[in-house]
Amino acid sequence: RPAPKPTQASSLRIVLYLIMAELEARGITVRDVASAEFIAAYAAHLKNSDKFELPKWTDVVKTGTHKELAPYDPDWYYIRAAAIARKIYLQPGLGVGALQRKFGGSRNRGTRTFTFQKAASGIIRNIVKQLEEIKVVEISEKGGRTISRVGQQDLDRIAGQVAGGAGDDKSDSDSDEE
Repeated sequence: RPAPKPTQASSLRIVLYLIMAELEARGITVRDVASAEFIAAYAAHLKNSDKFELPKWTDVVKTGTHKELAPYDPDWYYIRAAAIARKIYLQPGLGVGALQRKFGGSRNRGTRTFTFQKAASGIIRNIVKQLEEIKVVEISEKGGRTISRVGQQDLDRIAGQVAGGAGDDKSDSDSDEE
């Protein structure tokens, strides 16, 4: 049986599909990207940036009273900063107290039941202040923090790179096998 000839309608569908795919690629936001991939990419961006400084005490501080030890990853501060920026992007108006609850966890009290403990506020406050200095976050009139226009453009650009990079990896791996 011979293959059917493409009709004008089918070729029109293909052209529309390609146009929609191109338009969709331009409008990628933080919501459209997996959280772990975005946080890793934005943490790498913050680490490479000269504006975001790592405090001296990051190697000895715990992230909350419910933790026994300091984080093992030497880049944990950048990862936490990227996660905080993402949380504020997704939920404008979050303050330090709300972020403490978001990053809190269960405290092991021995034989007694586990209870919820907030994260360390000093770390979160320091990160938010640094994000304000590099103009990613700004103080909201209603209270809390919101993403600034510059910050939103920055975060969306990195989200677009993450989304675009995910598609490029698949096509690169196919070409390597051939």
